[in-house]
Amino acid sequence: PHPLLVEEKIRRVSLGGIVVDLPEPIMQPLPVMAFQEESAPTFAAPVPESNPPQTRDPEEDLLCIAKTFAYLQESGWYWGSITASEAKQHLQKMPEGTFLVRDSTHPNYLFTLSVKTNRGPTNVRIEYTDSKFRLDSNYLSKPRILAFPDVVSLIQHYVMSCTMESKNEAPYPPPSPLPPMQKEMAAAAVHLKLIRPLGRKDNIPSLQHLCRLRINKSTANVDQLPLPRRMGDYLKQYPFQL
Repeated sequence: PHPLLVEEKIRRVSLGGIVVDLPEPIMQPLPVMAFQEESAPTFAAPVPESNPPQTRDPEEDLLCIAKTFAYLQESGWYWGSITASEAKQHLQKMPEGTFLVRDSTHPNYLFTLSVKTNRGPTNVRIEYTDSKFRLDSNYLSKPRILAFPDVVSLIQHYVMSCTMESKNEAPYPPPSPLPPMQKEMAAAAVHLKLIRPLGRKDNIPSLQHLCRLRINKSTANVDQLPLPRRMGDYLKQYPFQL
């Protein structure tokens, strides 16, 4: 109702047929917000007090993807825009566990992991969501798939898990077991068997990079090494063991 009408109804109250003017304080109109709250329908669901959905920053995604591309370019086992058939040819005669990373041909994905399994080469898409990378899987298994800030960290995790599992050691948590899936997703099921990356013949790693990998395998605390600042910065540009 209109505030003026409400005020008039409040002003005049019938008591046994006698109209009495109420004191002035009661005749004060209620604030507009009060009317809005009272006029809400009784069946309306309460508004949850949880955090509102946050808007993603495109710049954050660009920085994350750019960092991943830089790491992959340094790795030597990123093959760029080769097709699945070309990846299969390169992996066909390689031992089981050999892998490479390439651009995905699917428009909804950035990268694909191609790996040689005991059944032959197969491909697993790498999903990017909320500044994290994870192996693609079905909807039910997705919550159990670990996510990483870049692709190299993702690959290194599974390589380390396979290495430690073969030695009956597990300083890194192994991938969560998943139900069987199609051949295209075979590497995402149960356990990934990644042993060694397949480097590109036209991108032979430099001696500096090989030394960096050896140092990274020996220690994770580069800042504590008695090295010149320039050399320390070079080590930090690629903090991985692959």
